[in-house]
Amino acid sequence: MIEQITPSLTWRLRRDVLYPDQKMFEMEMDEDNDGIHFGAFKDDKLVGVVSLFQNENDFQFRKLAIDPSVQNTGIGSIILQYITAHAEENRGTRIWCNARITAIGFYLKAGFKQTGTLFSKNGYDYEIMEKAISPTSITI
Repeated sequence: MIEQITPSLTWRLRRDVLYPDQKMFEMEMDEDNDGIHFGAFKDDKLVGVVSLFQNENDFQFRKLAIDPSVQNTGIGSIILQYITAHAEENRGTRIWCNARITAIGFYLKAGFKQTGTLFSKNGYDYEIMEKAISPTSITI
């Protein structure tokens, strides 16, 4: 089950999965208050998190983290489908992320395209990955 959660609920998984050498308080981003945060729950335990930020029709997701005990079970894909549907429902035309090089295969399987824009930050190598989406038209 996926639910909207508060930013602070994302911090433990962000740290444990993405930045294990950092302190918990370092997980808060200034942008957290501008985004929507989602958590995936399995047996009432938070096992996946992601933060989604909208800029007009453009949606960027950040800090997708899945508990190692449930990685490779489809939860990451379910979260991606969920936030993509959310973006489409909110007139999104593109969803994108700064993907760690080690995760490019995961995003390619989910239909994302490599942009060729590479960069390094805080000791990690990234490539911007994107996917064109179609806004959901709602007729009444």
